[in-house]
Amino acid sequence: MRNPRFLFFSRYLNTTPFLGFKQNSRSLQTLAYEEVRANNDKPYKSTAFVLHGLLGSARNWRSFSKTLVSSLEKNSYSSDWRMVLVDMRNHGRSAEIKGLEPPNDLVNAANDLANLVKSEGWDWPDVVIGHSMGGKVALQYAESCARGDYGESATLPKQLWVLDSVPGDVNPEESDGEVEKVLQTLQSLPSEIPSRKWLVNHMMELGFSKSLSQWIGSNLKKSGDHETWAFDLQGAVDMFKSYRERSYWSLLENPPNGLQIAIVRAENSDRWSPGVVNRLESLASRRSKESEGKVSVHLLPKSGHWVHVDNPKGLLDIVAPNMVSTS
Repeated sequence: MRNPRFLFFSRYLNTTPFLGFKQNSRSLQTLAYEEVRANNDKPYKSTAFVLHGLLGSARNWRSFSKTLVSSLEKNSYSSDWRMVLVDMRNHGRSAEIKGLEPPNDLVNAANDLANLVKSEGWDWPDVVIGHSMGGKVALQYAESCARGDYGESATLPKQLWVLDSVPGDVNPEESDGEVEKVLQTLQSLPSEIPSRKWLVNHMMELGFSKSLSQWIGSNLKKSGDHETWAFDLQGAVDMFKSYRERSYWSLLENPPNGLQIAIVRAENSDRWSPGVVNRLESLASRRSKESEGKVSVHLLPKSGHWVHVDNPKGLLDIVAPNMVSTS
């Protein structure tokens, strides 16, 4: 049931410095975001960042985030949560922000999160939830934070949720190449699309599924008498290259003390090789040292890669009880 007390709001944070902090003698350029809270009448105590996947945006996660924060509120053991839904660089409203300097890779995508915290003067997030490419950005964020890249004030999140995102490098030969085909197709299209209907029909004629074609079409925005992309295509291509090349097995094998890394694998996802699954389950089953964090692996049944669409209730049943335990 929908709760009318939910607060949704969006902001652009383009040039606001935090306590005079500057990067390369320029004011911080930070991300567009939305907040979801269950009750604005009392202050929140815990924060979760929610990171979308390639070619997505914050709005993809509104519905699930609203349900999650409501579930956390109803549990008497939880604190008062807010969800910060981020438009990552080159995506959503952040694609219009000019000061997010290249290279467009996972390291800088994670740095953007730290700059957002500093610019707003927030406490560091307790939890980071990332889907697909966003899952690897979450891993990079934790790795950089543990290494001290964000300064002495930065604190590790208590928990990462990595949703259907393979933590190692991605071998193109071990995938069906659909993402590459989508990106190549989009690069071949004119920058001005006649209409959403035209795009969906064109994608389907090229052999893409109706659901995927419609989702791609949802990333268009009106510009005069035509449509343009709501993302920076070349920037997204660069980020996907970084996603494929980066590996975080070392982080999973030696998680920093106090950090829980929860990997959610969708049952029907085609992204998981038997070798990767076995390696993850071995890490999750080993006895952790007192000086190290923990890794857990969760199987989401009846779901493909789009976990928040295919089985949102199942995902909620996995995430919510374990987020309560961090508060």
